Amino acid sequence: MGRHRWVAELSLLGITFIWGATFVVVQNAITVLPPFSFLAVRFGIAFLSLAAILGWQSRQKPTESLRNPSGRGGILLGVWLFLAYAFQTYSLIYTTSGKSGFLTGISVALIPLLSFFILGIKPAKSALAGTGLAVAGLYLLAFTEWNSINRGDILAFLCAVSFGLQIVFTAKFVPHSNTLALVTWQVGVVSGLSLAATWLYEPWERLLQPELWWTPEVAAALLITSLLATVLGYVGQTYFQRFIPPTRVALIFTMEPVFAALTDFLWMSVPLTPRSLAGCALIFAGMVLAEWKGTSHDEKNDQREDPPSLPASGDIRN
Repeated sequence: MGRHRWVAELSLLGITFIWGATFVVVQNAITVLPPFSFLAVRFGIAFLSLAAILGWQSRQKPTESLRNPSGRGGILLGVWLFLAYAFQTYSLIYTTSGKSGFLTGISVALIPLLSFFILGIKPAKSALAGTGLAVAGLYLLAFTEWNSINRGDILAFLCAVSFGLQIVFTAKFVPHSNTLALVTWQVGVVSGLSLAATWLYEPWERLLQPELWWTPEVAAALLITSLLATVLGYVGQTYFQRFIPPTRVALIFTMEPVFAALTDFLWMSVPLTPRSLAGCALIFAGMVLAEWKGTSHDEKNDQREDPPSLPASGDIRN
C-alpha cells in the first residue's frame, strides 16, 4: 500500500472523528433552532466560506471558478446529501434513534453494490467480509428493538441509499473535477434545499431572530459544524476519495457512531455497555479485515498505487 493511501485513510478517519464528535453539539443546538433551519445556516456559512476561497483561487488561477464542469457533479452530490439529511431527520419522527442509526449505517453494505453498477468496481472478498463485520457492529451499537417495519424505518433506509450514492458519485466525479468547486456547489445546494424545507415544514420566522443564533449552544454548534464538519470535512472527503475505493471509504465512515458513542461517554457520561463495546470492536475489526490484502483487481485498476502527489498548501486541484 502506497504512502498516499495511508495519508488519505488517516485523514478520512480524522474527518469521521469530527463528524462523530459533533453529534452532541448538534443535538443541543436543534433544541433551539429546528433541524432544517440549522442545516440552512450551517451549510450557508460553509458555502460563503468556500465561495470566498474559490473566488480568491480563481483570481490567482483564472481557469478555476464555479463555472466549470464541477458544477454539474456538485449539484447532483448536493441533492443526494440533502436527501440523506432530510430522510434521516424525518425518520426520527416515526422510529427510534437506534433503528434509524442502524438502518442509516446500512449504507456501508449498499456501497459495494452501488459501486459495481455505477463505477464497475468489484470489491475484494476481504472488503465484503469487513463490511459484514461492520454491519454486525452497527447492529450491536445502534439497534435497540425491532417490533415492526414502519415509515420511519423506510425513511432511514432511503437515507442509507442517499448517503451511499453521495459517496459513490463523489468517486465518479472527483477525478475530473476541481475539488473546491465540486464541494462549493454541493454545499450550496444543501443550504438552498434546506432553506426551502425550512419554509415548507418549519417555523421559518425563527431564522429572522438573530438572538437564537447567538445562544451559546447554537453559535458554538454553527461554528464547529460549518467550518470543521462541513468545509474541512467535505473538502477532505472529496479530495481524499481519489486514493481509496468507495467500499473502503464507507467502512471508515462506520467509525462515526463509534466516535459518537465515545464522545457521549467522555463528555456526557453516557455509559458504554458491553453490547456497545462489542459493536465498536466489530466495526474496528471490519476495517482491519478489509485492509487484509487490500483491494480487488478491479479496485487496483481504479485506484492507482502511485497517484499524483498531494498538492501544496493552497493548491486544491485535480
